This record gives sequence, structure tokens and C-alpha cells, in this order.
Amino acid sequence: MVQQTSIQPSAPWLRLDVDDSDWTDAEVSSLVRWYHQMLLIRRFEEKVLDLANAGLVHGPAHASIGQEATAVGAMSVLGTGDRINGTHRAHHQVLAKLVNAQTPGGFDPLHDAFNPGMQGSVRGLMAEIMGLKSGYCGGRGGSMHMRDDASGIPGTSAIIGGNLPHAAGYALADKLLGTGNISVAFFGDGTMMAGPAYEAMNIAALYRLPVIFFAENNLYAVSTHINEQTRETRLASRGPMLGFRGIECDGMDVVAVHHAMREARRTIEEDGGPVLVEALCYRFLHQSGARPGSEFGYRTRAEEDVWKARDPLATMAARLKTMGILNASDLGTLDQRVMEVVNTAADSLTEMSGNALRIPDHLWPDPSDVDNQIRGDLSELKGERFLEIEDAPADTRPVKFMVAASEVIARAMEQDPRIIIMGEDVHRLRGGVSGATKGALERWPERVLAMPIAENGFVGVALGAALCGLRPIVEIMFGDFCLVAADQLFNAVSKVRHMFGGGFPVPIVVRVRVSPHTGYGSQHSGDPSGLFALFPGWRIVAPTTPFDYIGLMNSALKCDDPVVVIEHVELFPSEGPVPADDRDYCVRLGKAKIVRPGSACTLLTSASMVAVASQVVEETGVDAEIIDLRSLDPTGLDWPLVEASIRKTNRVAVIEQVQRGLSLGGRLTQEIQDRVFDYLDHEILHVTGSLSAPVVSAPLNRAALGGAEKLKAALQSLTAVGG
Repeated sequence: MVQQTSIQPSAPWLRLDVDDSDWTDAEVSSLVRWYHQMLLIRRFEEKVLDLANAGLVHGPAHASIGQEATAVGAMSVLGTGDRINGTHRAHHQVLAKLVNAQTPGGFDPLHDAFNPGMQGSVRGLMAEIMGLKSGYCGGRGGSMHMRDDASGIPGTSAIIGGNLPHAAGYALADKLLGTGNISVAFFGDGTMMAGPAYEAMNIAALYRLPVIFFAENNLYAVSTHINEQTRETRLASRGPMLGFRGIECDGMDVVAVHHAMREARRTIEEDGGPVLVEALCYRFLHQSGARPGSEFGYRTRAEEDVWKARDPLATMAARLKTMGILNASDLGTLDQRVMEVVNTAADSLTEMSGNALRIPDHLWPDPSDVDNQIRGDLSELKGERFLEIEDAPADTRPVKFMVAASEVIARAMEQDPRIIIMGEDVHRLRGGVSGATKGALERWPERVLAMPIAENGFVGVALGAALCGLRPIVEIMFGDFCLVAADQLFNAVSKVRHMFGGGFPVPIVVRVRVSPHTGYGSQHSGDPSGLFALFPGWRIVAPTTPFDYIGLMNSALKCDDPVVVIEHVELFPSEGPVPADDRDYCVRLGKAKIVRPGSACTLLTSASMVAVASQVVEETGVDAEIIDLRSLDPTGLDWPLVEASIRKTNRVAVIEQVQRGLSLGGRLTQEIQDRVFDYLDHEILHVTGSLSAPVVSAPLNRAALGGAEKLKAALQSLTAVGG
């Protein structure tokens, strides 16, 4: 007979409620301070909305009015060393964290004046929201992208779901570095439906990371009610579903949030993380701006009135009066002091022009700085030992391409304990699917972290870890999978330094296997070099020889910019000489190499196509100069060498294997045209694949790629008499 047995989740799922006794038991000084912080947030955001209505905020202003208790209650259990991030609606969390960082010894709002650091925090955040140079990110981040690492805010993210993997990465760094800190990712109910949220929570659960995922369930993702987003509207259930504790609490009650967070922190300290906290709350206004949601028709005034009756600020003021902690005069004094602080900040950032407010010209960032801090200047590599094979000692030995990869990665991990490896199957198969982790597995298995099939999630975790002291190596199994991780690779990693004003490292190395010739078909055969080139925060290297792999990988691992290493599978079995006992040398990023000197034309290529070009030139007898670019990013390419060659030969072709749509050649062609047009005696030729992605059928696979026959045709055109 069929039997049905109820199955319960392995982790607790609970609702945490408080009553009057919990308020009575709370420290009076804490209650006053929490009320003061909520009041500061409310008045700050009201001022921001006034500035926005006056046209002084360029871009959106996502106010959190109504949700102050979630931020203050959460921050009440965090120290300055604990880290937070948020999404597009994060003024309340960021302001509370900034101010707390300026008062580590406590603050009595009735008797203590705002110190310069506290006042500076209010002004700096307001300036950032207004896009001014004195903002925390120099005005580049605005309302949605805020960072102050010294206060424990590595950076908020405007992309829904994007910040959860980062917080898991902060926690990974804290766990491996033994700091004892925790991290908190704040997000809304709409974010809970996004794939990266589950990827991050699953990875955090897998490695028991000290992170709290804090869901502010305000019922609406813009105008879409939670009932229209998911069948299971109890969001705290997602924690137990993935094997960790879920706690639901009243987000309109600061004491309830405090206890929920205190329980979450206790759980992490005693049992390991993560923990999911769901705070039930309500934003009083629309998604952005000062108008209520009812004016847009997606909710009623009656619904808004019910929630406004539970305004955390008003209800807490009434409680404190009833408890005899504050009287009407005290409440008025606190409000007056907060308004003075907020108005002082606003007055310092504005001036009157006739009857209207304006921003003084001297407060704006210099437009000429718009491209500064996209990436660093490589000064961190100035003291390194650079070597080329021609200058290597005579004592060399032949080493296979992927053996060189395994040896140099293991050697780097020996020297730098901050280096970790992350990726799918990197912990098995005797060194992962390519063998690159073999040496690391033999010596530091605890630093080789197996990831689930969740590229977007674990790339985001790597970014968070890199921002907090680690130097991750991330393996992407196939080039096309970079598209799965595109949000983190290009919206986050590439932009993070520039978006937050620069001045900090983003040391990530992403290894990407490229195998267009193997018959794996259209979704496993792409070379994403051209895709990475669209985002100038990335450096791109494509080693051709074992020697170059060692040198370029060492440079990448010491570089403070994100670097993608393109590993062409055709090169894996190849052998080449490397110094017998040296795995510590570097090859300069941005330095190309003349593989074959010549005078008839210049061929620009890299990776597996270097050998193809050499073979075709030998067969045809054309005196071509072949340049192995090695560094492919257009803003870091060895243009002096390339330009000198073209000025000599007056003819150039860019040689690639990849399908035309993903190719880098179009970008390089435009650059060449801009730089050396007057020296060209022939149109720039671009040898690349077809419009289609490679497919499984062998003849169609070959037809889809750039290769020897297409290069021969290009050479014939370039060197034709009268051409």
C-alpha cells in the first residue's frame, strides 16, 4: 500500500516575535540611539527627495522611508569590521553603517554632538547621491552604487541579485583569513526570485560561510506584488530549502529585527552560517521618488494607510514616551539636532541662484577624469623580474603547456597564501578537466574550492573575496559559459573599480578554456576574448607557449586588475622550453612578440593561430612579419610594436579563429585605421570565422572557423601586384 510520509527541512525555519517585555529589557541607551538613527535616516531621505525634486539629483533616488527599522535593527549587532552590501535601495543601511563606524565607543544623541566624522558621513553620502566629487565614490556611484571600505561597505549593487554573491565572497575571505567578522547582504523580495540569489545562498551553505542574507520583504518589486512573483510568499523558507536557518521577523519593529539578527549572529558563531532573515516591512513611497505607490495604481491608499499606522518611527516614539524614556521635549530636541545635521550637509553642497538652489561649480567632478581608474597602472609589477625566452638561462627543459600551468599555479600558491582556486570539478579528475589544478590539489586541497554549476554565482563570490583580501583564480570550463556569468564578469568585475572611484585592487584571474575545433558544438566552442575587450576594466592574455604561460600567469596573479587568461585547448599537448628550476619570472602584460620578422605584410594573431600563421607563411613563401599579441585588450595592447611593424610593411591582417560575431578583429581594425591609416597601402584584412557558431559536424565545424585556407587567401590579396 502506498504510504506518504511528511518530510521536514533539515534546518530550522521560525518566526521570531517580541513583546513589551523585550522592549523593557532592552538597554535604554540602545533604544534612544536606535530611534535617533531611524530619525536621521528619515530626515536624510526626505532631504534627498527635496533635492531630487529641485533637480539636484541626477538619476533615481530610491528612498527607504518606512523601512528604517530593518537597517537600524540589523546594524545594532554589527561592528565596523563586519561588512554589508545592498542593492539600489540602500541609503538606510549605508547611512547607519557609516555613522556607527564613526562612533565605535557609542553615542548619546541627547547629550553628544555629532563629531566631525559623523557629520562627514552624512555629507559624504549626500554628496555621492548628488554625483559630486566629495562623495564616497567621487560622484560616480550616485544613489545606487555606494562604497566606503573603511566603514565595512565594500560596495552596493544596482543589479538585482548581484550583491548576494559578493557578500558570500566577503564571508569566504573572512573564513579563510580567520577574521571572525560576518557579512550581511541586504535585498528585497524581488531579488529573492533572481537566480544569483539562489546560487549565492547555495554556495554559502555549502561552505558554511559567515554571512546573513537579509530580505526586506516590502511586498512589491516595483509594482509587482509578491503574490504575483512566487507561490511560496514566505521568503524565509528558502533558507531551510538549502539547508540553513530561516528567521522571519517584524521589520517594522526595531527590537524584533535586533533579536532576529542577534539570533542569526549567534547561529553563525556557534553552528556556522549562513542564515536567512526575512523582515516583513513596507516602503511608503513608489520605487523611486517622492510619490506613493497608490498614485501609480498598483496599490490602494487604504493599504498604505494600514502600514503607515505602523510607521516604525512614530510607533517607537510613542513607545519611548509610554516607557518614560523620552518626553515630548526630548523627541523634539532629537528631531531638531538631526535636522541641523542634515541641513548643514545640504547647505554645504548647494547655493542659491536667484530663487532656485543650484550646485556650486567647484563641487562637480572634473569631466576630464571620466576615464580615470577604469583599471590600474601596473605599478604593482614594477619590482618584478621580467624575462623572455631569448634571455632565459641555457638550462631549460621541455614542458607541456598544461604542465606549465599546473606548476606555475602551485608555485604561486606556495608564495602567496591568499591565492585560492574556484571552479567546477577543479577538485577532482587529477587536476580538474584540464589538469591545471594538479599541483595545487597535491599540496593545498583546502584552497581548491569546488563550485556547483553556477558560473554567475561563483564569479560573484570571487569578486567579493577579492575585495576583501583574497586573490582568487576562477576556472570557466568553456568560453561560452562566460555568457552565463556575464552579469558578474562585465556588470560587476569590470566596472567595480571605476564605479566606486578607484583606489583599491580587484585581483581576480579568470582562466577560460577555448576549444572551437573539438566538435563540442555551438554552446561550448566560443572564444570570448572579443567580449571581454568590450569592457576595458579587464586585461586579456592569451599565452601561446609554456614559457609565456608561466610568465603571463605570474604577472596576472600579481596584478591588481582583473585578468582573463585565454587557454586554447589546441595548445594543451604542445611542448616548449622553460627554465629548468624557475617558475617565478614574469612576462610583461601589454608586451607583444615578433615571432617572425618580415617586410611584405604584418600578421597580428595569438594563441593557436600563431602556429597556423607560421605554417602558412612558410608554405607560401610570403615574407610576412608575424606578431604574437599575447595581451589582447585593446587599451593595453602593444601598440608601439604593432604600429612600428605596419609602418614598415604598410599592409596588415588580423588573424583569428573565432566566429566573426565574437571576434576581436573588428575592434583592432578600427584602432589600426585610426592610428596608422596614412601608412596603409592596402585595406586591413580580417581573417576570422563565419557568421555561425561552430557546430558538431566536422566539415561544418572547420568551415565556421578561421584557418589556413582563409589566411592563404588573405596573403594572396595582401601581396598581389598593384594590391
